[in-house]
Order: sequence, then structure tokens, then C-alpha cells
Amino acid sequence: MRAVGYQRSLPPSDPESLVDIELPDPPAPAGRDLLVRVRAVSVNPVDTKVRRRAGPAAGEWKVLGFDAAGEVVAAGPEATLFKAGDPVYYAGSIARPGTNAELHLVDERIVGRKPASLDWAQSAALPLTAITAWEMLFDRLEVTRPVPDAAPAVLIVGGAGGVGSMAVQLARQLTDLTVLATASRPESRAWAAALGAHHVLDHAQPLGPQVEALGLGAPGFVFSTTHTAAHIAEIAALIAPQGRFGYIDDITALDPAPFKGKSVSIRLESMFTRPVYGTEDMEAQHALLDEVARLVDAGRLRTTLAQRLTPIDAANLRKAHGLLEDGWTQGKIVLEGF
Repeated sequence: MRAVGYQRSLPPSDPESLVDIELPDPPAPAGRDLLVRVRAVSVNPVDTKVRRRAGPAAGEWKVLGFDAAGEVVAAGPEATLFKAGDPVYYAGSIARPGTNAELHLVDERIVGRKPASLDWAQSAALPLTAITAWEMLFDRLEVTRPVPDAAPAVLIVGGAGGVGSMAVQLARQLTDLTVLATASRPESRAWAAALGAHHVLDHAQPLGPQVEALGLGAPGFVFSTTHTAAHIAEIAALIAPQGRFGYIDDITALDPAPFKGKSVSIRLESMFTRPVYGTEDMEAQHALLDEVARLVDAGRLRTTLAQRLTPIDAANLRKAHGLLEDGWTQGKIVLEGF
């Protein structure tokens, strides 16, 4: 099968950073695995982080890719949720080979039925960011449980990125919270507003005065999706006492002291936790993706596809990695078709 892989951690400008390769087809699916023919993949910051930090064993190839949309070719003997021919979308597991290949094995408990109203590329834009945003908002921050005396509002730092784009939509559609999103460029501010943010703040400027000027009071919830270290002091100052703060990017050192006086809870999220550890509630991601597909088909959520590249090959993946590392993307970059 055709695939894209690498053997050395190199910058995306280097032709050897991602290479078109031929690999053996995966074995027949066992247990609850599905064998999926991949039609489209999207690229996430985690792809670039793994490429920079983790190489394969000597002489082997590492295949990246998490988001995918495609159809089931075969189902394992214990699979009960899907059968051959079903259109699906999912975000895979960081502990298994990636989706940048024509054929891919994935546990059905983290797979959802593809939204009927979207094409392959539009669907592939959604899974990882939808799972991350949903789990942070509803499982970690518990945004449906009010914070006493706080403004019923959520501040989403990085509201135009992949995860932020889904968090804005989910918070607007599924809660009564006032949704504050941050974005700095005119096009990204317009993007966040179009997704449903009630107010869009400029994270290139101090956030505290902008929140205060809205007259809402201190928000009970803050979800930082990117550049958290640059905003941590402001977040500690503006969040309500007993508020809940969550972040998903990598911080080398976080001092909880500024949050202690307010008894602020600090929550972290990795959407790979359930599949990597095989948690008892792993099938929750299947249900979550099915619900996202239902909301999409009902017109309540929209794809966050912003840029479509064809085909799925090393050149386009290097381009996508470079754009993500430059930090100027909004929504999702999706590659379609081998």
C-alpha cells in the first residue's frame, strides 16, 4: 500500500522529512479492530510534534496521521458497531501506526459514522479537534456545572485554530454560556465570529482589560488551546474565584501559585488517553463522534476545513506541516485521495 513516512526527524523544508513509500498491507483485523480504506486525512499540531521528537527504530519507517475519513474494508470478529462498506471518521491512537496510508487499522470503539452531509475531506477535519474540545469542555471543565458567583462565560484562547474552532461551536450550540474567543488577525477574528463566538478578543493585546470592558464579570471557565505560557498570568488574574482552567498545549513549567488564592482548578486534556490506556469508557469516543455527526447533519455544527490539498502525498504533507509550524493557520488543513 502507498503511505507517507519518515526515518529521521527533520524540518518540513527537507525532502527527507516526509517521504512517499510502499508498505505491506496491514493484517486482517482482529478483535474489535476495523480495516479502513483511507480517503482523506487532516493534519494536527501533534503530527508536527511527533515528527520533530520521535523517530522509528533503525531501518524502519514511522507513519504519522491521526484524523481520517474512509470506508470499512473488513471488521474484526468481535466488532459489533460497524461492517464492511460503512463510511467512518475517527482520530486513531498515538500508540499505533498512523493514518497517512491507504489502509489503516483502528479500534471501532473510537470510530464514528461519517456525517452524511459532508464529503470525505470535510469529515476528516473534525474528529481529533471535536473529541479534544468536547472532552475538555464537558468532561474536564464541566461547563454545565456553574461556578458560584462567576459570569456564565467561557474564554477560549485561540478560537480560530482547529480545537478552538470546535470549542467555540460546541460551547455556543450546547450550552447557555457567553462564548469569548481570542484571535488576532482580521480573517481569524471573522472566522471565530462566524463560528458563533459572542465576542472576539485580540490575544495580541492584554486580555484582562478586554474582558473587563465587556461588563460580564469574571468568567468561570477558561480553555487555552495554544500559547498558554504567554497568557498564564493574565488568565490567573481574570478568571473567577473557584473557576476552572484547562489547557492542551505543552508547558515546560506551570506555577500553580497564582491560581491557589482563587482555588482555581487546573484541568488537562489528551484525547488519546482513552485509546492508549484502553479505559473502560473508551467507547465514549464512538458515541461522541456519532453525536457530532448528528449535530453536523442537523446543521448545528459545521466542518472546520479551511484548506484542501490533493493528493495525500509527501509533498503536500510537508507543506501542511510547514504551515502548522509557522503558526498562521485557521481551521484545519485536509489532504484527500492517494
